[in-house]
Amino acid sequence: MAISLNHTIVPSRDKHAAAAFLADLLGLPVGRPVGPFVPLQIGDSVTLDFADSGESGPMRLAPHHYAFEVGEQEFDQIFERIVAAGLRYYARPHEPKGYGEINTERGGRTVYFDDPNGHVFEVLTSG
Repeated sequence: MAISLNHTIVPSRDKHAAAAFLADLLGLPVGRPVGPFVPLQIGDSVTLDFADSGESGPMRLAPHHYAFEVGEQEFDQIFERIVAAGLRYYARPHEPKGYGEINTERGGRTVYFDDPNGHVFEVLTSG
């Protein structure tokens, strides 16, 4: 059997708001809650399961990085939503970040933005 990623848990202050924030930007529907999680289906086989975090323990809120590879048209649509939402976006996850820029240094396009929980989201094309 081949190994594939099925899901990962995204800690958040408000799982419903966090799932809706990313779903709106990516143009995806939020799934129905399953137990303590609010799922966001990414592609055919992976879900991001948003969960309310605590101050300590395994669901402690700590910044994570999530990257999404998309086609050129999807990138344009997502980028338009990032701009329309008034989000501060940048070209690199390290200094100098290149605020207000899109990275084209790797042959495709890449843009980064932060969510209200401090997670870093990356949207990229393969070029």
